[in-house]
This record gives sequence, C-alpha cells and structure tokens, in this order.
Amino acid sequence: MIGWLEGVIVYKLERSNRNHITLNCNGVGYEIQLTRREWQAFNSEQNVQIWVHQAINADSWQLFGFISTHERDIFRELISVSGVGPQAGLALMQECKPQELVEAISNGDLRRLCKAQGIGKRTAERLAVELRASIAAFAGVDPAPSLAEGVSSEQMPESGADVEATLSMLGYDDLEIRRAIRSISEGSDGPPPQGDDQDAWLRCCLQWLSRQSA
Repeated sequence: MIGWLEGVIVYKLERSNRNHITLNCNGVGYEIQLTRREWQAFNSEQNVQIWVHQAINADSWQLFGFISTHERDIFRELISVSGVGPQAGLALMQECKPQELVEAISNGDLRRLCKAQGIGKRTAERLAVELRASIAAFAGVDPAPSLAEGVSSEQMPESGADVEATLSMLGYDDLEIRRAIRSISEGSDGPPPQGDDQDAWLRCCLQWLSRQSA
C-alpha cells in the first residue's frame, strides 16, 4: 500500500469537480486526488510531500492525498461509515477544515454536514451518530452533547408522546423529532414552553424543523 509520496508536481487537472495532480517521484508519475483547497495551494513544478490513502476496488486504484497524517486519518474515519465513499469523504474535507469537521460531527450539526456535495440527511445522521465520540476522542476534544442523540426523560414534556406522534404523522422522522425536542428543551432558541402546553411544544418544534430545512 502507498502511504506517503514525495516528488515534483508536473501536472494539475480539474475535471468534473475533481482536482488531481500528477506527482513525479523518481521518474514515476502518480495521479493523486486532492480537495480543491489543497489543489489550489499547490503550484506546478513545486516539490511536495503528501500523505496518501490508497483506495482499491474492482474497477480502479485511486490515490487521495493530504498534507498531514491528521487529515488523512480523519478522512479514514469518515469513509468507515456505511454510505460514505472516498468521494463523499473528500467532499466533507473540502466543505470543512479538519477542526470544523470534528466540531460539526461532535455537535451533530447535520445542516453543516449536508452542505458537502453528495451528503444527504440520512448520511449526515449516520456520521453524527457513529463518529461523534470516536472522532472527538481522535482529535483530542470532548464531544459536546449531540442533538442527534435521544432525549432524556427530564427533557421530554409530559405531552411528548403526543407531540412526537403528531410530528410523525406530518412526515418527520424520529431522529428529526428528537433533535427538535432536545434543542427546544435546552433553550437553544429561547426559553422552552412553560408547563406541558402541547400546542406550544408542537408550534416550537415545527418552527425549529422549518428552520433546519431552510
């Protein structure tokens, strides 16, 4: 497996939203895909050192390049999640700088994750649920309470089951509903409804959900 390369950039190519360089390493040219941010930072004829992830499937061998082992290891964490292939992982790395990406996953910031090309809501949810603790520990930070997790009994209003049932009938899935109730109960958008006013909780949840989908 190829893990690291040093050489001179002899060619840069941008095609179909993908950014490649060809790296001359002792007379052998390696084509490596980078994030657009890193691709723009490199110049032809520049001597560079690149940490590499090699992806092998039945149809092709591909090399993905990173300026540090830290970035490559985050990329490998991303593609360990079902439904996140190398292109989706690179899109996430392009959308967010490493620390921003760690924070988005740790905080369950689905809206930020969905900004990456090819990342839908379901995939963002899997990232937030499966990687929240591991990627935060990997990056040396404490994971924040995630809005993608469940709601404790203390946070759930007495009419919570009725609120959940109504929102479910309106087409929202369970994770969206839990995120809405948790965010409101924690006062993310102002004081939560007083008492057990079902209509007020439902109204707040709908407003929160509407903002998330905007």
